[in-house]
Amino acid sequence: MRRRWAPLLVFALMVVISYGTFQNPFSQDFFSTIKETSVPVAKPSEDELWKEIEQKAKDYEEAAQNATIDKVWKKMPGLNGIKVDVEKSYENMKEKGTFNPSLLSMKQTHPEVSISDLPAAPIYRGHPDKAMVALNINVSWGEEYIPKMLNILKDQDVKATFFIEGKWANRHSDLVKMIQEQGHVIGNHAYNHPDMSRLQAEQIQKQIVQTNDILKAITGKKPTLFAPPSGSFSDEVVKVVDEHRMETILWSVDTIDWKKPSKDVLLQRVIPKLHNGAFILMHPTQSATSALNDLILKIKEKEYKIGTVNNLLNEKRLLTN
Repeated sequence: MRRRWAPLLVFALMVVISYGTFQNPFSQDFFSTIKETSVPVAKPSEDELWKEIEQKAKDYEEAAQNATIDKVWKKMPGLNGIKVDVEKSYENMKEKGTFNPSLLSMKQTHPEVSISDLPAAPIYRGHPDKAMVALNINVSWGEEYIPKMLNILKDQDVKATFFIEGKWANRHSDLVKMIQEQGHVIGNHAYNHPDMSRLQAEQIQKQIVQTNDILKAITGKKPTLFAPPSGSFSDEVVKVVDEHRMETILWSVDTIDWKKPSKDVLLQRVIPKLHNGAFILMHPTQSATSALNDLILKIKEKEYKIGTVNNLLNEKRLLTN
């Protein structure tokens, strides 16, 4: 009888011992202590580096500037603001754990008023805080100089804005295509170089539409910019251009290359007058062609970027990082 119950007693004893092991109060205290003494992982917003970036960010931020109608320069584009991207800046600095202004990551903020929100008005320049200038080349003659100018622009990795007369484009569609293929912006320069200020609304329409149609047939794109021949325009011209969702473009620096100045005279005429947002007027002339390479180099020496009119009219701020 004893032998029969012995295995049952042994089994019961093992169960009791096992249960006690799982309920060991020392084991429970050990795991509780671990839970209580574990150091929680700091959230980025609670991190001292994160807080420092947030605190110092204000010193590096600039508000966006709205597009406006200036008393002198008429329609002026706006300029994006800049704001520190705290999250990306933190990621850039967290390895060393110390604040480093060179590792700040910036993002741009848009103004409330864009140039497209403004009423019709001519544009003479880009934003005065944007260190960029544009080469505006008005074309109604000088086809013999176009290929050389394009080669210089290509060698210097510069894009220009060519305002092309409709009548000229009809005769030189191959050059228009060449200009487009090299990535330059093409604008409207009226059909046959009239004094636009003397034209009636119907005649203005014809000059604009006829040239737009010709240029679109060649390039596949409708121009969005109009440069009145000789800079002559009226309020009616600006109004009609605006109705076609185009901007009237003038200039703030003139090479006066049509007077055939020497290279040195042309450079001296332009370089001292350079400014942020300058539109530099030129034509495909012998003077402009001979001076173009040196002109570009001197502009770069003065640490201006060279872009198209479109680049100057957009609100994008030039950032170094």
